[in-house]
Amino acid sequence: MCVLVIAKYLFYLYAWLRCLRGQKVKTTVDILRLFYLDFLRLDKRDVEVIKLDEHELVTRCRNRCLILKLSLRLKVDTKLACKVVSEPECRYVLHNLNQRLVFERSYNHIRPYAEGCEERIYLPSEDR
Repeated sequence: MCVLVIAKYLFYLYAWLRCLRGQKVKTTVDILRLFYLDFLRLDKRDVEVIKLDEHELVTRCRNRCLILKLSLRLKVDTKLACKVVSEPECRYVLHNLNQRLVFERSYNHIRPYAEGCEERIYLPSEDR
């Protein structure tokens, strides 16, 4: 578990440094570009866009994931590892991009249990 804590703090440091750029998003297309392609450094080919409209972005990612690799090596469930290591930092970065954004990860659709990891980022209905 100590390795997960170290990974969490390293990812948080990376997130904090990226947020110093002061970038903001106004559209879901901006989220796709700044969060998935820029911050997470994913290749466009690894990010399947399930839904993209003016209020919501749903993706399914199939990238080479270091957290998945670490989880498999340590025999730690990815549902725990992702919740501990990456979810708080993803929320932090998205909050810095736009304070109203809501981030949800589907733990029913996460690797290695599924072919990709599904996430939903949206503006709450009261902000529409």
